[in-house]
Amino acid sequence: MEQINRLGRVVSPGVVDYIERPVAALSATQVRIAVKASAICGSDLHIFKGMHPFCKLPATVGHEFSGVVTEVGSSVSRWKIGDRVTVEPCITCGVCEECRSGSYSYCEHITFLYRNGDGAMADHVVAEGDHVFALPDTLSFEAGALIEPLAVATHAVRRADIALGHSVVIVGAGAIGVLVAAMCRHSGVNRIAVVDTVDTRLDMARAFGASHTINAMLDDVEQKIREFGGSAGVDRTFECVGRQETFVQAMMWLRKGGLATMVGIFEQTEISIPVTRFVSHEIHVQGAQGYCWDFPIAIDVAKELDLERLVTHTFPMDRLQEAFDMALDRSKAPMKILLVPGTNIDN
Repeated sequence: MEQINRLGRVVSPGVVDYIERPVAALSATQVRIAVKASAICGSDLHIFKGMHPFCKLPATVGHEFSGVVTEVGSSVSRWKIGDRVTVEPCITCGVCEECRSGSYSYCEHITFLYRNGDGAMADHVVAEGDHVFALPDTLSFEAGALIEPLAVATHAVRRADIALGHSVVIVGAGAIGVLVAAMCRHSGVNRIAVVDTVDTRLDMARAFGASHTINAMLDDVEQKIREFGGSAGVDRTFECVGRQETFVQAMMWLRKGGLATMVGIFEQTEISIPVTRFVSHEIHVQGAQGYCWDFPIAIDVAKELDLERLVTHTFPMDRLQEAFDMALDRSKAPMKILLVPGTNIDN
């Protein structure tokens, strides 16, 4: 009997549907994984709104997930049926200059599983065996679904060249901002301020390593930043929102010679910034996207973190529309929403 895979996708802005297709045969290097938990990512929300700059609708969704290996290709020796795993969901060519030099995140042809039609809001996902990572027995499938965003935070913090004694401001206390705080703390930084507009998110940031929190709706943000970093400014900032005003803040709060790392996805294709700041303060601004050799670090650090604490809502896979609507409901202050196949969960 032919096996069918059911996948969730965004068919138009704000509208989810499901498609069914036969489970394809594996190539020699691939692994099939039964999804046990899949998380909604900020980039999934941009897709849901029809405003992702690199992903056009209709599109399958989901790339933060964990599961169990159910089938392996003929040349795969590292994995066996029953292995608990998570997946680095990028697809690279392996032959361009960047791939051959080891900088595969700069691959000329990079794409991601969900952009290739294999989203993780599904029963099964097929991935290349060398992009699969063992999920330690000490980590649940729920925690395993959050390794991918932890790897994103790992990559951003590694690119920021964090050092002992640095002062850090993180703009945005969504999952990525909170995990950036955790990785900064893990890197030895003890002066970490997080700015957001929701107290419950700021509380989460403190639980994951922030030393200071600032509510932009209630506090005088500029005064609080001066109190935290001094009149000269701070050493490092991370923008984890994706808005013009937060981009500018991340620039302006830097001390001379400071570094801002932009992690948020910007729905606007163009923004205005105070360009003279680059000259007057000799600041540096860089981006951080995805991961490159960051998954092993993230998995190791995950053993020390209570990642499940980030999960605020869980839905069965057939309530994907409801899950996305919840993710955009600021009154519910969702942090991480998980989709779990084959369950009858009632939030």
